[in-house]
Amino acid sequence: MHCTEHTAAGRGPLPRLLAWSTTALAVLLASCGAPAPQPPGPGAAPSRPAAPVTAAPQAPARNWAEYQVRAAQRMVAANPGRTYMGPVEEPLLAIPVLEIELKADGEIARISVKREPRQAKDTIQLAIDAVRRGAPYGDVRQLPKPWKFTEVFLFNDDRQFKPRTLDD
Repeated sequence: MHCTEHTAAGRGPLPRLLAWSTTALAVLLASCGAPAPQPPGPGAAPSRPAAPVTAAPQAPARNWAEYQVRAAQRMVAANPGRTYMGPVEEPLLAIPVLEIELKADGEIARISVKREPRQAKDTIQLAIDAVRRGAPYGDVRQLPKPWKFTEVFLFNDDRQFKPRTLDD
């Protein structure tokens, strides 16, 4: 059985255009790096975690909505091969929801599971790992407390995710 929940976000054309264009740029930049790693051969040493994502300095986010878009883009960039950016496939395999609490510098203070999918429970850990790979997310001192946001992960049958924040 597949999960078919899908929430609609009431966004105007300008935020959608901004989200789409910045997502496209993030995906383009992520694809310009080194070739994708090949699976290790027999007897190969276990792979190490990916290096932290680095980006050119940006002006601080003006609000939580802008911050969340940037965080979602960072998650996508930090998880090549684990994400998809096209249309959301229906039905979805799983939709875990995480709340990410941050320290002042954008490092992760805590991750809480706000919604567990009924099936494909492994997607919860996949989402948590994706969030950790994207950290740090940038200074939040200019934003109102509490320093946390929620992300919905839309997993397809290949266990690739799309952050709901970046869904058109």
